[in-house]
Amino acid sequence: MLKKDLIELSLLYVLSNEDLYGYEILRRIRESFPGTQESGIYALLRGLCREGCTEQYEGETSDGPKRKYYRITEAGNRKRENLLEEWRRLRDALAALGIE
Repeated sequence: MLKKDLIELSLLYVLSNEDLYGYEILRRIRESFPGTQESGIYALLRGLCREGCTEQYEGETSDGPKRKYYRITEAGNRKRENLLEEWRRLRDALAALGIE
């Protein structure tokens, strides 16, 4: 499981709790992955949309342009569960080696 997969898992996890707009997603992910480029996170989010794992829609207007919100789909929930299972297998394998 690579960093890309961990970030995708994180994106899908935060969206499984609530719909969020792009900047809020970015802020939450960068708290856990501070060295990750903003463009990389958005690229993964766009990729999840292309795969049908997330959907994008326009939300309420703030003082600026309309915000683009994202929500997880059923395909996204399945992918999240698959990635989570992969993460657990990796974590257990590392623990078996004594790596924490």
